Amino acid sequence: MERVNETLVREFVFLGFSSLAGLQRLLFVVFLLVYLFTLGTNAVIISTIVLDRALHTPMYFFLAVLSCSETCYTFVIVPKMLVDLLAQKKTISFLGCAIQMFTFLFLGCSHSFLLAAMGYDRYVAICNPLRYTVLMGHGVCVGLVAAACFCGFTVSLVTTSLVFRLPFHSSNQLHHFFCDISPVLKLASHRSRLSQLVIFMLGVFVLVIPLLLIMVSYVRIISAILKIPSTVGRYKAFSTCASHLIVVTVHYGCASFIYLRPKSNYSSSQDTLISVSYTILTPLFNPMIYSLRNKEFKSALRRAIIQTSHPVN
Repeated sequence: MERVNETLVREFVFLGFSSLAGLQRLLFVVFLLVYLFTLGTNAVIISTIVLDRALHTPMYFFLAVLSCSETCYTFVIVPKMLVDLLAQKKTISFLGCAIQMFTFLFLGCSHSFLLAAMGYDRYVAICNPLRYTVLMGHGVCVGLVAAACFCGFTVSLVTTSLVFRLPFHSSNQLHHFFCDISPVLKLASHRSRLSQLVIFMLGVFVLVIPLLLIMVSYVRIISAILKIPSTVGRYKAFSTCASHLIVVTVHYGCASFIYLRPKSNYSSSQDTLISVSYTILTPLFNPMIYSLRNKEFKSALRRAIIQTSHPVN
């Protein structure tokens, strides 16, 4: 009966960039240019992989899926953020917030498991090169992507359900620029310890387990590389893994800082800064790290440009 007169929250107000009111138009231009460049880069990568048969290998299949994931990932957050940078009223409905959180978590969690699948691909390529085409057949690759998506869907569904089943009354001011877990949980009138524990354990499942699998893969990979007698051979083998290692470090570093630290250390300003890096900058750099420094991909891109510019009649 005590909550009869309390106002039920029907929408949330984003305050993520409220401290930078004088810079919001500049931020809009910068983020828009980065977003358009990200979309263009991912479109080029996906098109090149689809058009060039030389890139129809497991590694580039996973890269194409990663680029699709990055594109969808930014589409969930960035367009709304850009609108809010120019709008006076920076709001999102209760249902819209739940949908945004679910979709963001689905893509982010799938991304973690996809990186683990890519680590397994590199392990098979270096440690079992003679059986690579058998162990990493098309069916296996599709199965790994489907498993990553299933895990991401399950975790995001459970997490979003636990968060939005909580009561939200009075305050609707969200100190973030999208509906992430910690900022939304802070607004809940009552937070059960069980719900918070389950959400934390799901975070451990999504981040720690794939990371452990990647680490096991790389222990085996490094051991195999050290046995290669030629320095050139060792360098070539390691260079195929370097891009993946960089992306893994950035992804798990940012995500672990946000989702695996004690909630008592929560800082909205820190989270906003880190979130900008992994929602805007990371999707920009990941495809570039994987593809534009790759000689095989650059050769395929040149062939695709020539083929498009001078089609065979």
